[in-house]
Amino acid sequence: MADSSFDIVSKIDRQEVDNALSQAAREISQRFDFKGTGAEIKWSGEKAIEISANADDRASAVLEVFKEKLIKRQQSLKILDAGEPRQSGRESKISVALKEGITSEDAKKVGKLIRDEGPKGVKVQVQGDELRVSSKKRDDLQAVIALVKAQDYDFAVQFTNYR
Repeated sequence: MADSSFDIVSKIDRQEVDNALSQAAREISQRFDFKGTGAEIKWSGEKAIEISANADDRASAVLEVFKEKLIKRQQSLKILDAGEPRQSGRESKISVALKEGITSEDAKKVGKLIRDEGPKGVKVQVQGDELRVSSKKRDDLQAVIALVKAQDYDFAVQFTNYR
């Protein structure tokens, strides 16, 4: 019987992030407490978001609105790498980078966890910025998924290509 396998990945659903961003922008334009503050949120390139307002606390409030919209769309907040508010002329700006992929160091940590605490006979291979986990028994793969989900990593984790 052939081995069953799945991939552990850390990917961004760009469409969901874009929807969350446009919802946040719409809410900011309509909310009374943001009127006259120059608050806005927009894309800054392919993998970054720029937030600006006339004060640090307003810029932070815009970031919180965006986080709420991401949570409603079932996106992990671990994809966000938000900087501190910085002054840029008269306004305060926050740069938010979007993190995608598993670094080789993190992949080694996950692989070691699976080898040490996972069921016997489970093989782990690092393939670029993702991990392939394979085993003869599907029950072992389910146990590995539960084990990885129970850990608190500083990156978002998804499981794909389960076969």
